[in-house]
Amino acid sequence: MNALWNHPAGLTAAGLRDALSDRDPALTTVHTVLTRLEKKGLVTRVRAERPHRYLTVSSREDHVAELMTEVLDQAPDRHAVLARFLGSVSDSDTAFLSSLLQRPLVQR
Repeated sequence: MNALWNHPAGLTAAGLRDALSDRDPALTTVHTVLTRLEKKGLVTRVRAERPHRYLTVSSREDHVAELMTEVLDQAPDRHAVLARFLGSVSDSDTAFLSSLLQRPLVQR
């Protein structure tokens, strides 16, 4: 996913293999992983092009925020988890979060 997030225009399977050259994956392995990521809704394939180009469905930030929400949803006491989280972040992150809370909420 990191390689795809680093290439916003997307990559072909061969391009992704080249981007992962330090790991030297087989092209068939790259295709298998891309197919699984597509089934999970994490990437999309541009089928109008040959070879197909793969793009991320969401940004890295959106994906991480979604993961954080999923984990928070599993907690029986959300307030306790949020309090612990806030107690673990840096002063600058706390100040940033505080500034975000002062802004009007963005409607979904």
